[in-house]
Formats: sequence, C-alpha cells, structure tokens
Amino acid sequence: MMNKNYNILEIYNDYTDLQQEKLIELKQLIMNVANNLGDITIQENLKWKQLSFSSKNGTPIRIDRFSESQIGLFVHCQTTLVEEWRELFGNSLDFSKNRVILLSVNSELPIEELTICIQMALTYHKK
Repeated sequence: MMNKNYNILEIYNDYTDLQQEKLIELKQLIMNVANNLGDITIQENLKWKQLSFSSKNGTPIRIDRFSESQIGLFVHCQTTLVEEWRELFGNSLDFSKNRVILLSVNSELPIEELTICIQMALTYHKK
C-alpha cells in the first residue's frame, strides 16, 4: 500500500529524458516488489531532495541520478545490504562504496537482481 505518489518528472525535472525514464522504471519496480511482499505499507517521501521509499520492517531506499550516465538505488550506509548484494551479485551489478547500486541509463534494468535487493531492503529489520 502506498500513502503518497510523487511524480518523478516534477522532482527530477532538470534530469535528462533517459535519467527520468530509468528512475520511473525503478520506482515502478520498487512499488511492484512492495505489493508482491503482501502485508507491507510503503511510505513514499522526499529525503535530501531524493525520492525515498520506506517500510516499517525495512531500511529506506532512495533513488536518484548518480552521474550523467547512471542512476542509483541508495540505502543507508550503516546497513550490511551493499556488502550482501556484492556477495550475491558482484559479477552482475555495479556498486559505489557501501550505499548504492549503480544502474546505467543506457541499459535494461537487471530486474531479477534488483527485485531481490529491493525485497532485502524493504524487510531488512525482519532478519
């Protein structure tokens, strides 16, 4: 269940069309994963001028541009998530430090890997 629906085109209105398109795809994937988790409520907010998704039992996920050619799926740097994701998907996903999955605006989103990562973030405190 979502409590607010922010418009990426308004939040990120100075981003390129490709950046906006990928952020819209990523937002939709996050919402789909949350819906498929069942009894979970997602809070959609703006934090640090970035679109943020959080759940009661998870750690917030933020999405934003990372560079001209990349967007990012950000999580709190004090979680172990990026470390865990590196172990699982080090050969197929790119990361920056301990807080972000880097996604090219010129490539298809890696849906299978991202689905697992999003599930892990939205249920992080249920471990």
